Amino acid sequence: MTASATTGGTSTVMHVRCPDGLPEEIYRQVLEQLADLSPVVQALPPSAALVELKGALRYHGTDPRGLGEVLRLRTLSRLGVDVRVGIGPSITVAATASGLVAPPGGVLAVDAADVTAWLGPLPVEALHGIGPRQAEALRDYGIHCVGLLAAVPPATVQRLLGGRNGRLAVERAHGIDPRPVAPRALPASAAVSRVFPGHALDGAEVRAALLDLVVQLGHLLRHRGQAARALTLTLRFVGGSRWDKTRRLPEASAHDDDLRVTAYRLIDAAGLQRGRLTGLVLRGDDLVDADGVAEQLSLDPARASRLLAEEAVDRVRDRFGPGVIGPAATRLHGA
Repeated sequence: MTASATTGGTSTVMHVRCPDGLPEEIYRQVLEQLADLSPVVQALPPSAALVELKGALRYHGTDPRGLGEVLRLRTLSRLGVDVRVGIGPSITVAATASGLVAPPGGVLAVDAADVTAWLGPLPVEALHGIGPRQAEALRDYGIHCVGLLAAVPPATVQRLLGGRNGRLAVERAHGIDPRPVAPRALPASAAVSRVFPGHALDGAEVRAALLDLVVQLGHLLRHRGQAARALTLTLRFVGGSRWDKTRRLPEASAHDDDLRVTAYRLIDAAGLQRGRLTGLVLRGDDLVDADGVAEQLSLDPARASRLLAEEAVDRVRDRFGPGVIGPAATRLHGA
């Protein structure tokens, strides 16, 4: 399957989708196959990856579609895994293309010169980065395809989707996406902890400490450019016993609001009465690259305001230190 092969431009990006539910060991082996094609590989756990092909095309002496077919042949013959491959001049185009490849696998390559014509007829929900709620808001306004999204005044889209989301949606509808493929090993988890000096019995104190951990974890994830698909809460008690529970988030997130809701559900599930706690550990699990997470449209103006405030608070913390600002509840209880 191909729209056209691309060999020019400043970048040629491959976006690879593995089957859902692929074991982590096999996923790592797929990444090894990608590393054999190009030294510039960005893992997008749990089942996708990006590859910068520009240098690899010269080395292997083939076109992008040919390199995609080589990858499919290798993963099928060596690992028994078929993959869906999208190739284009940017991350957005490549990821949109791979999303249009029907399972179990195939290759779709889009030439830089054909991007606008290729994107135009696609439904808005097919554009990488547009989530279901955003697509619904656009369709309600009569914007049902990417070509219309590209033609609407940017200010209108920003009013519909919010400032940053609207700007990104318009840029990507035009095929504009300056993000490079950034090879890096993403930690599989991130944890923050609190030790009580003695033990804690006060439920309000414990909840305030947990909120402080939520804020710390959210800031850490956003600083890393990651989002958590799940949270694990560990409670440590006097005598050395412990309680652990994991809960998945509705959507991968690094925002304090989303992490707080799930963390509070975890502490409620513990059913604490008069348990003497010596410490808490909050861990973000199944981490993914935040760039690969579609930011869902919120119809709640209060949430949108909180996200803007979160960005401002992050800037303050980055400049003056993490402890300079935080929720009032954590201050009242000395968290």
